[in-house]
Parts: sequence; C-alpha cells; structure tokens
Amino acid sequence: MLASLSIRDIVLIDKLDLHFSDGMSVLTGETGAGKSILLDSLSLALGGRGDAGLVRHGEDRGQVSAVFDVPMAHPLRALLQENDLEHDSDIILRRVQASDGRTRAFVNDSPVSAGLLRQIGSMLVEVHGQHDDRALIDPESHRMLLDSFGGLEGDATRVSKSAKAVRKAEKNLKEHVARIEEARREADYLRSSAEELSTLAPREGEENELALRRQDMMQVEKIAGDLREGYETLDGPSSPIPELSSLLRRLERKVELAPNYLTSVVEAIGNSLDQLEDARGGLEQALRDTDFDPRELEQTEERLFALRAAARKYSVQPDELGKLCEQMEGDLSDLDAGEEKLQALEGAVSVAKQTYDKLAAALSKKRQTAARALEKAVHTELPALKLERARFIINIESDGEQRGSAGIDTVEFWAQTNPGTRPGPVFKVASGGELSRFLLALKVSLADKGSSPTLVFDEIDTGVGGAVAEAIGVRLARLAQSVQVLTVTHAPQVAARANGHFLIRKDEVAKDRVATRVCEIAQEDRHEEIARMLAGSTITEEARAAAKRLMGQSEDVLL
Repeated sequence: MLASLSIRDIVLIDKLDLHFSDGMSVLTGETGAGKSILLDSLSLALGGRGDAGLVRHGEDRGQVSAVFDVPMAHPLRALLQENDLEHDSDIILRRVQASDGRTRAFVNDSPVSAGLLRQIGSMLVEVHGQHDDRALIDPESHRMLLDSFGGLEGDATRVSKSAKAVRKAEKNLKEHVARIEEARREADYLRSSAEELSTLAPREGEENELALRRQDMMQVEKIAGDLREGYETLDGPSSPIPELSSLLRRLERKVELAPNYLTSVVEAIGNSLDQLEDARGGLEQALRDTDFDPRELEQTEERLFALRAAARKYSVQPDELGKLCEQMEGDLSDLDAGEEKLQALEGAVSVAKQTYDKLAAALSKKRQTAARALEKAVHTELPALKLERARFIINIESDGEQRGSAGIDTVEFWAQTNPGTRPGPVFKVASGGELSRFLLALKVSLADKGSSPTLVFDEIDTGVGGAVAEAIGVRLARLAQSVQVLTVTHAPQVAARANGHFLIRKDEVAKDRVATRVCEIAQEDRHEEIARMLAGSTITEEARAAAKRLMGQSEDVLL
C-alpha cells in the first residue's frame, strides 16, 4: 500500500508530507483547492509524464517521493531484483522535476529510467477517473481480469507454454524443409564436393605441418650439395689426409735425428690430421641427417598445394576443410533421409498443435463459465449504482487457428446502457460517469483479484448524488477491505464511509501568494467537514446532524 507521500515545490504545494493507512481514505475540499495537483504529483512519482510547468514558481526544481509497504511475495520485488535494485524493504519511488523540463527518476535511491519507473508504478497503483478508466479501455487487461476472477492463471500459463512448444516445433520443421530444399538444389554439387573432400581427407593442422616440413626440406636441399662436396674433398681421391698421414709417419721416424726442429712440426701435423678427421666425420653425420628422398619434397608440395587449392575453391581456411566435408556429408544425409525426418517433424508439429488445441479449448470453456459468473457479479452491483437498466457483457470471440500465447480467445468488456440500444465496447458506449460506475462494479466484483495494491479514484461520483452516491461509498468501502483505496470526492455519502479523511485547502501564505495545504482530520472532527460538504459555506445544525447520521452515529436527529 501507499504508506506516505512527500511533495516539495510542485505548483501550489511548497511542502507537504502525508501518511496513509490501509482501508479507505478520502480527500475532500473546495473546487480549486488543489486536489488535482495532489494526483498529478502522485502520477509524477509513478512515472507519469514530466512537465516544467509542475515546478513551483520561482523554484529550480520540484520533487515527489512515494513510499510503499509491499508484501515480500509481491511480483514487484522480483522485477526489482532483475534490475539490480534494492528490494528487501519498503519501496521508495522518487521523481525530480527541473524547471527546464528535465526529470530524474529513482527507486530506493538508485537512478532508473522513466520507463522502468512507469512499469514499477503501474504494479503499485491504479489511478481511475472519469476519463482514465484503463481497466475498461485496454482489451488485453480484460482477458487478464477474467482469468484472475476465474482462477485460470495456471491454465493460461499451460496454454502459453504449449503455444511456445507449437512455435518451436514449427520452426524446427521450417528449418528442416528449407535445408532439404537447399540440399536438393545443390545435390550434384554436394555429392561431387563431398566425394572430393572425402578423398582428400584433410586433417586439422595438416596444412601448417606440411608447410613447415616443406620449408625445412627446401633449406636442406640448398646445403646438401655443399655438404657432399666438402665430404668428397676430405674423403675422396684428392683428400689431403693420406698424404699428410704419410708425411707424419716419415717425420716421426726422423724426430730423434733432429728433435729441436721436428718435434713441434710433427705435433702440429698430428693436430691438423685430427681436426680434418673430425671435420670429415661431422660432414658424414650431416649428410646422414639431411638425407631425404627428393620425392618426399615433391609429395609434400603436392599435398600442400592440393589442400590450399581446395581451400580457395570452397572459400574456407585449409583447417576448415574437414568440417566442411562433414557438413556436406550431413546435408547429403539429411537429403537422403530427409523424408523420414520430415515426417517425424511434421508429426511433432501435429502433436504440439493437438496438445495446444486441447488445452486452449478447455481454457476457452472455463473462460465462458467465468465470464457468465463475472457478468452476474457485476449485474448485482449495477442497480444500486443507478445502472439498473444497463447490462454488462463479456464478449468472447474464439479463433482456433490463431493459437496465440494467451489462448484462442479475444476478451472484451461490452455494455448495453439502455434496453433496445446496440451493445458495444464499454468505453465507447458508456458516458464518463457510467464508465466510472461500471469500473467500480467490476472492481468490487473482482475484490482482491487483478488489482494493484492501491486504487485511486478521482471523483468517480461526479454527477450523482443521494442513493447512488451512498451506493458508491458502500462499494468503495467494501473494496477497501481487500486493497487500499484513495478517493477524491465531493460526495458526503462517500466521505462518510472512509476510515481516513484528508482536507485539502488553499491558504494565503504571503501577499499575492497562496499554497495548497492538506491536513488529516481527526475522527471526532470529521462530521464537521462532511456537514460542510452537505450544506456548503454555511454549516447548519441540520447539516451537522445529517453528517453524524451519515457517519453511523445513533443520535436522534432530523434531516
């Protein structure tokens, strides 16, 4: 429920803090005192359209804050959680209106978009007046209200899930049919391409492996000739090693004859022979390590070029050729086994539709039953609201082919205001006052179903009086047993039924400057305001007595 409303610098309101209780509260006052300003302020906090004209003259900005006490199980808390907003305590909506037209919105002190604030506000408060009966204007809400009245939300949820299953089955069938048709158009191409790729048998990463191997072999090929030439020089017929070995042996035999001359020479030649032998052995090992069949290079290049040519042909990377082959083979498999799979998918669609049709037909039948019951409940309320010659009609049109997520029914509230007239949508047929009374009868019939926690009625008693006003007051009080009701009224019969009463007046706060003031009237003083509503500016004793009688006091007074 709406726990409190704080307004700063909005039109004629400089500072206002109101605290509300549950049940029914009324706001009364002279015409022009500022009742509409109060509702405009509440609308601003709920996400309504901002307007620079709302800011009090001479101020840079105005602000409205509304605090709501919401049950923990209310769906709004899930919405707040989805949007990463604090949701474990009271819900505080705040709107700042700048004089330049800009607005800022906050929920629990976190900035939000105006759209999200409007969505949250619509879950907390419904505002109804003679020209704003949204519950009767929007046909989509009619179906939801009917389902709520009949307790059909579970059935509607099952129908919605079944509708999704139908759409999914139809999508799968459509995609499969498109795939088969595409495969048929390219069957020959697919078969030849799949056969070519299957024969090629590409592996992921193979192109990189072949490129590296080819590069290595080409480098080896460049140095292989030099290696063989070097080896031939050291190991062939012209090798210096045999001659040096022979020379070394001759000199070794003569070292003793001239040691001072030959020792160092023999040692140097011996070292040279050792190094030449090491070089020859190294060249021999290098030749063995780099030995490859030239045909291997040829084969590697052929394989590499074949992979790259296929990649260019099919406009993919070489590593994607394997997956492309699998896809083509899968498309061919779908084509070959397409009829069998097509029949299975068609069967799935048929089963999904049959399931939906069964659930939707059952829901439609229950809606018809609920509609008659709701019509009867509303009709019970109409005579006292001076609509005894009117009929409330719930028009249900069913189309079994539409298979919508809400079922096969289009639900719309109709009315026939007088016998012999043509029935039609209630918001087109009924006048402003009639529309408000139809709404009240509907809301009373729905009680705590399908309503926001707080309902605001803006002068729905306009143009009626006496017994009709009394009937409106009785029904608003009955409705307040289920939800919080705030109503702006000029009817004393309505005001007398409230358990909370706020008086709106316009006070002069400075020369040529007025401000709207709102004060809660104590229970023992309420009869004086109700007497004013009965008598006007001059309150008579008869009016006071009538006010006390309206409030249910047991004094013996005359009207």
